[in-house]
Parts: sequence; C-alpha cells; structure tokens
Amino acid sequence: MNLTYFKDSCLFCFTFNNSKMNYKILLPALLMLFAFTSCKDQLNVENPNQPTPESAATQNGIIALGQGGVYISGFKGLDDKFNDGVPGYFWSGAMGMHSLLGDEVGEEAANWFMNQIACPDEVILDNGTQVLNPQSPSTQYELIRSVNDNANQGQNPTYHEWANMYSLNNACNNMLSIVDKVPFASGREVKSNTIKAWAYWWKGFAYSRIGSMYYAGLINDEPNKASNLFVTKEAIIAEANSNFDKAATLLNGLSSGGDYDFIMEKLIPDFCQVGKGQVPTPDMWVRNINTLKARNILVNTPVAAMSAAQWNEVLTLTDNGIKETDMVFTGRSNTNGDIWSAQSGTVAAKTTGGPGINTYKLSERLVQDFKAGDKRKENNFEAGVAWIGNNDRGTIFNTRYGMLDGGAGIAGVIVYSDREPGATELYLAGSFEENTLMNAEAKIYTNNIDGGLTLIDQVRAAQGAGLSATAGNGLSLAQAKEELRIERRCALAFRGLAFYDARRWGITEKGGGRTGCVVVLSGTDISTNATIRYNFLDYWDVPANELAYNPAGAGSAPTENPK
Repeated sequence: MNLTYFKDSCLFCFTFNNSKMNYKILLPALLMLFAFTSCKDQLNVENPNQPTPESAATQNGIIALGQGGVYISGFKGLDDKFNDGVPGYFWSGAMGMHSLLGDEVGEEAANWFMNQIACPDEVILDNGTQVLNPQSPSTQYELIRSVNDNANQGQNPTYHEWANMYSLNNACNNMLSIVDKVPFASGREVKSNTIKAWAYWWKGFAYSRIGSMYYAGLINDEPNKASNLFVTKEAIIAEANSNFDKAATLLNGLSSGGDYDFIMEKLIPDFCQVGKGQVPTPDMWVRNINTLKARNILVNTPVAAMSAAQWNEVLTLTDNGIKETDMVFTGRSNTNGDIWSAQSGTVAAKTTGGPGINTYKLSERLVQDFKAGDKRKENNFEAGVAWIGNNDRGTIFNTRYGMLDGGAGIAGVIVYSDREPGATELYLAGSFEENTLMNAEAKIYTNNIDGGLTLIDQVRAAQGAGLSATAGNGLSLAQAKEELRIERRCALAFRGLAFYDARRWGITEKGGGRTGCVVVLSGTDISTNATIRYNFLDYWDVPANELAYNPAGAGSAPTENPK
C-alpha cells in the first residue's frame, strides 16, 4: 500500500495503491474536534466544486474511507504543526505517555513535557535520603494545569490522544453517514453491515480510550460537527459500550466468507493481514468486543472499589472473550512507513537499543518485574553500562538496560521489538493474553486462586517464559495478586495498559506508590529497596486546545478533574 495525503481546508486526500485495488478519495479528518467549528463555512455537500465525503459514495470510495479513516485519520493524520517527530504519532507518542506514566519507560527529552510528565513527587532511597521532584512545577498536577494551554498547540501533552481519537470517531461518523448511499453492485446488505460494524467497533474503541483517560468528553455522532455538551467519563464509557453492542448486533447476523471477507480484506491493509492480524470471523470479532468491554470495567474501577457484580461481569465477558486461536486487530509497519515507521513508529521501537540510546529509556522497574529465569527477559533485554540522564530531570529514568532489536533468538519466546519492516505485530485493541489475565484476575478476586494462577501459567507458556507453574503450590491471596501484577506488566508490556493498571492498583495515587524499587543513581550507586511516590493525576483534564474553540455549553459536566 502506498499512501499520500494533503490537507485542503478541513479535508485530507488519500491515495491508496495495493495489490487489491487502487483508489483515491477525499477523506475528512478531524485534526482536533474544534477544527470544524473554527471553519467559517460549513461543508456544502451539494456544491460540486467543494470536495466532500460524498466522493466516497461508491464501493471503492467507502472502503478507502473505512481504511484511511482508521489507520491514517485515527493513528497518523494530525497536522504536522501539532505533531512532533521525537515522540511521533499515536502509537509511539500518545501511547508513549501511557508507558511513561506506567513506568515502563523513562524520558529525558522535553518534547510534549515528557521529561516532566512522569517525574514522581519523591523517591526515598535505601539509606532514607529523600529525593524530591527537581522540576518546576514540582508536582504533575501543577504541571498539567500550567501546560494544558492552547498556546502550546501540539506541545500540550494532554492533546494528542484526545485529538487522534476524536479524529477516528469523526471518520467513523462519515462512514455511517455515507454507507447506505453506496450503490453496491451485489451483496449490499452484507457489505453495508460489515462496514457499519467496522465503524461502530472503532467508535467504541475511540470512546473507550477517551473515557479511560479524560475526566470528561463529548459524544459526537454527526460527521464534521462539534457538540459543546461535555459529559462525564462514565457516560463516555457507556457510549463506547453502546457502540460495541451495535457492532456485535450486526456481526451476529453475518457469516465469514463471501462478501464479508471481501470487504474485510480491503478494510484491513494487506500488510497487516498476517499472524494474528488476519481477517477475524464475525464470532471472533464479537469476542474481541467482549474483551474490550471487560477492559472498560477493569481499568476504570480501582481494584479496592470493584464490586462482586463487576467481577462477575468481567468473568462473563472474558469467558466469552478472545481465545488463543482468534484473530484480533493488529498493525504492522511496511517499507513505505504508510502507517508508522518500523524504526520509530511504536513505543517498543523507540525504546530499542543500548541503555539510554533511544527516545525512551527502559525502566528499571519493568525489568525487575521479570522473575529469575524468565526467558522473556533474556530474549529482549540486555544489561550494559548505566545510562545517567540530567539530574534536573529526575532519577528514576536512569537505566542499565537496553532493548534488543529482534530479540536474542531464543525460539518460541515473545519478541517485544523488531525494527525490520513488518516484523513487529502491534496489538491495536485486545489480545488473548489480556483477556486471559483479566479472567485470571477476576477468578483470584472471587476466591478461585488456583483457577486464576492456572491462567497466568497459560499466558507465560504461550509467550515462552519458561517459568515453573504457580498453580497448585498453595499460594496465598496476596502472593497470587503479586503474580497477577507482575504478569500484566511483563505479558502486556508496551500495549498501552501500564498506566491504567498503576492507576487502578493505587500505585500512582497520592499516598500510594511502590516499594522495593530499583533506582539507579550512578553506575555504582544503586538502590534496590527504594520507595517511589508518583502522585499522578488519575484522569486528565479536557485539553485546552478543545476548550479554546469549543467552550463547555450549558449543562456540561466539569471538564477539569477536581483532584
């Protein structure tokens, strides 16, 4: 697939060329939600001189809109003045924020204030020395309030996930507004419903990420229009699940093969249709939906606040969630870098190299979470000369470890980063490992400890960890919880889940933190039992980039987290 695009007012033009088809359409892409409200003139769909989404009202056009709207508008399509090549696009930049906040990686560069955004309030070293946040402002709360400013444009760290996900949502709205106008030559119902399921699925995905990261959000179901009624994060998650349910209802009426496969094979870029990224059957897709609905419950509820009913709902959803043999939604690079660059398009790629070599620095706390003898550590990480960053940017990002490019070659063991084009399989949504570990967690918290541990062992075996079984050894509840914690860290590394977990486990909360930490002060001065008090804002405020052009209307929910 070769892809080019140019900006024309509020429109992007995409040209796709792949082995299956060649087509060119004009694709509306919401650079940020307010982009269309800032345009003086609304789009006139009847003006033949004004390019509009009506150009997509053909079979090839709607497919191009469906593919480009997700992989480009959603994951790459921000105007370059709002982007920054150091963190990069969505899967390395916005998801890099999650890895930083979840202490998978560290960062020294100041782009997007990344060197400050994950700097903890204090570190207490083995000898009792208290190392306070050396930055000004000295807390993440104050930092976010000071830099969440429209004048910062793309340097506002709160902006990027919001902008990408509302761009994705708007592209899906355009698909839904057009698809019934498409004169399919044959198989109209199946083709149309497959495209609708695709749009509702990605809308559910977008709302899930908004509601899981921001204190409030907007529900937008009309293309190229901006609502000013902000609703709570809980309402956003409910809207996500509603869209997932719409997709599931359509999928339950579809069968694999024929027109369904015809459309799906064109919506998913051909270079992504390998490994786990091949076309899912409708049943597999429904199981993908169940996994993300379970995630929406788990990651948005503190563990201490989870009710018996919620644990049972997670069990029900994950019992019917992604299986090990299911296809899921993945992305890959290609030689053209159409979606992202193999060298720098993901968090893992930007962490690859010797200690401190790349944009992101491999966290000592992530490395220490791997148990002795875990082949995943041996296959992916390599110790080297300690990298020590600028002292005025904190201490916890110092590291003795780097990430191997392509792994160490141990057969049957997962590789976190391979920077050959097409080599890394990036999970865009759910996975078998995530579904299984959610099911394991629900079992552990509902007094089925060995049942949960058996599933943890299953994930370790699937990734080639080579560890002894934990089930059947009489582990206590506290020990089982710790096995679950470290396995989510190891098995789901670099998948955009680390901050969610740290937040719901109380690690990033004020008064929370983590003990028994490895913190590198110099090549010879290493604390192995340090305490880190992170004190991070749990849900981010609505970006000022949005509010500057789209002020909250009457009846809106608060747009700033009161914490």
